[in-house]
Amino acid sequence: MTHIPPPAEELRLIDAELWQLDARRSQLLARRAWLVAALQPKWQAPRPTGPTPATTPRPEASAPSVQNVLLVLGGVLLTVAAMVFTLVSWGHLGITGRSLVLGAVTVAALAAPLPLLKRGLRSTAESVAGLGLALMVLDAYALHEAVFAKTPGAPYTAIASALLAGLWTAYGLLPHTSELRLPHPAALAAAQLPLFFWAIAADAGSYGLTAALLVTAGFDTIVALRMTPRSVRVVAAIGAYGVGAWGVLAAGWLTWTASGPSAAARAAALLLLASAIALAAAWHKQALGLAITSGLLTVAAFGGTARSALPEPWAVPAHLGFGIALLATLRLNRLPDAVRRGLAWASGAVQALSLLWALPAVGIVVLGPLAWASQTWSGTPSDARAAVTVDVTWPPHTEAVPLVLAAVAGVLALTVRDTTWRPRALAGALGLFWATALTLPAVLELPYSAALLTEGAVTVAALAAAALLNQRLTALPLALLTSTSLAFLALADRTATLVVLSALIALFTAASWRLAPFTAPTALVYGAALAVATGASVDLSPAHTALLVLAIPATAALLAHRLGDSKATVPVEVAGAAAGLLAIALAATDLPLLATVLALCGVITAGAAIRTDRRPVGYAAAALFVLATWVRLAAWDVGAPEAYTLPVTIPALLVGALRHRRDPRTSSWTAYAPGLAATLVPSLFAAWGDPDWTRPLLLGVAALLVTLAGARHHLQAPLLLGGAILLLDALHELAPYIVQVTDALPRWVPPALAGLLLLALGATYEHRLRDVRRIRENLGRMN
Repeated sequence: MTHIPPPAEELRLIDAELWQLDARRSQLLARRAWLVAALQPKWQAPRPTGPTPATTPRPEASAPSVQNVLLVLGGVLLTVAAMVFTLVSWGHLGITGRSLVLGAVTVAALAAPLPLLKRGLRSTAESVAGLGLALMVLDAYALHEAVFAKTPGAPYTAIASALLAGLWTAYGLLPHTSELRLPHPAALAAAQLPLFFWAIAADAGSYGLTAALLVTAGFDTIVALRMTPRSVRVVAAIGAYGVGAWGVLAAGWLTWTASGPSAAARAAALLLLASAIALAAAWHKQALGLAITSGLLTVAAFGGTARSALPEPWAVPAHLGFGIALLATLRLNRLPDAVRRGLAWASGAVQALSLLWALPAVGIVVLGPLAWASQTWSGTPSDARAAVTVDVTWPPHTEAVPLVLAAVAGVLALTVRDTTWRPRALAGALGLFWATALTLPAVLELPYSAALLTEGAVTVAALAAAALLNQRLTALPLALLTSTSLAFLALADRTATLVVLSALIALFTAASWRLAPFTAPTALVYGAALAVATGASVDLSPAHTALLVLAIPATAALLAHRLGDSKATVPVEVAGAAAGLLAIALAATDLPLLATVLALCGVITAGAAIRTDRRPVGYAAAALFVLATWVRLAAWDVGAPEAYTLPVTIPALLVGALRHRRDPRTSSWTAYAPGLAATLVPSLFAAWGDPDWTRPLLLGVAALLVTLAGARHHLQAPLLLGGAILLLDALHELAPYIVQVTDALPRWVPPALAGLLLLALGATYEHRLRDVRRIRENLGRMN
């Protein structure tokens, strides 16, 4: 008999079996997931077949969004209706009747959120509460029109906004309305008005209004830092930034327009209040931007006070001093890191603005002497300031520029201790000390000679720093820039020009033992300038001065040979080449001297080509010699082209012959074609335009000889070039007779000859096609 367990035992067995099935199913699912991950992307799970079920399109607007839009629009429309009712409609009721009706509606609107919240309609309750708050504003307006019509607007607005802020705050704190989020932000928005309108009512003036704005911003800051509801903090932050910005702008304007120390002190107190608010917020929130703002406002406050008591030139140094004083607060250990960095950035911003103020004076001192290039040796200036302001005007109130530059340089040199920023700070300090020394003579209006000595001493110091200290990237450009400014500054006087250029040559030559790649070519450049100045001082013409300038390329070639593979070799050669171009440009107006200069340049270049690594320079030397020959021929009024081309052809053919002998595989087009074409082609053009018979005869003989030489030695270039020139020369000689024969022939002869030629070409083409077809048929039979 089959044993049937009791129901309780059977239920236990079924549960055990189901548990085992679930455990086994979990194991199989885990194994399947591992296998799918191992086989991807080689295998994908099978997709169900059949038609894909249609997906329901996603709505563009969700239900909560639609709900909120409807509620907001409804509240706005009701508010507009209430405003129209209060202001223009139901005129027969009078303002008192409208106020009573509006008050009743307001009470109903404020009470309506209570049952709505109990039913869970929170969004509807928020919308109705907003309507009630808006109606309270209309109630305040209606009350003013009905009862307090004679009360001025400013005090009534201050009292009404304060009462509204208090009532809305209390309304939001009631037990049943505390869930509403709108009353407290609305109360905070209303709280922005009382102090400002109270200051207007009290006729507090611009200082009182600014103080009211800043106190309101401070209140907003406290609320933003202390309150927990997000909506309240957002409104408070907007109010703090917006109202605070207006207050800071007003306080800054009061500082700028302060008529005396008393007014400046009151404006400074307002700026310090704004600074304290920003500092408290930065301390609490670790906000870098607020800390920077606090530091800048502090500097503006104290600097504005000092500005009202000091002469105009010392206003910027006063602000700079207070900006540097901010760095002293960094020693306080209790400062948060964000506040510390913010104050440091504020100090740096003040110093940067001070440098920006001093920049025009530095630019004039450095770049102003360039104007002497158009007024060379026109007379010694009266003082250093006149020497740098030839074409520009010296900026006003710059007496403290050297002090500002030196102060910032001292800060960079003494306060920056970080290992990463220390080298950059020292480089910046070096540049600022350089600017300080350069501007000092012009600011103090020292004599012209003092300006020259100062710039010379600065150049020496910069070269020494570049050679001895680890500041080459900064000091070397400063030395080059200062020496350039000094060279142009010396152009005011002839003696000063010669002395300064000689001193610069000696200085940069002496510095070349450590800085040769930079100072050696600079010395050569100043040498070329000295050569030009020397020629001008003894009234030499530019063409004769070019002979003096050629001493620089010769020196550069000798120096480059001595340097060998040094890094300074190429810069020295470039400087020498530039001096050579200058000499050629100076001699361009005198053809005989230009030929001499070109020949001397060729000699110098050929000397440089003796070096193994400069052998390609020999081509430049050859080109210079050819140019010198051409210029000399032009100076002699020689018009025959062969006189210009043969000096090129003969060396080119010799070089080509040597190359072909060393390497028989060299093409004759490479070895001989350039040299032959240089003479034959220009001579051919000249022969075609020459009515005499001598030039064509000589050209034909020369072309025949070239053709025979090409045929004798089996050289393609001479054979073809010579034959082509010979044929064209012969055609030129036969051209008159061909014209006579053509005129004697009947007019039908040329077309007939052309037809016969075409028939012959066609028959030849057909014959070749037949031969090709026959060969193809024979090959087909062979297969």
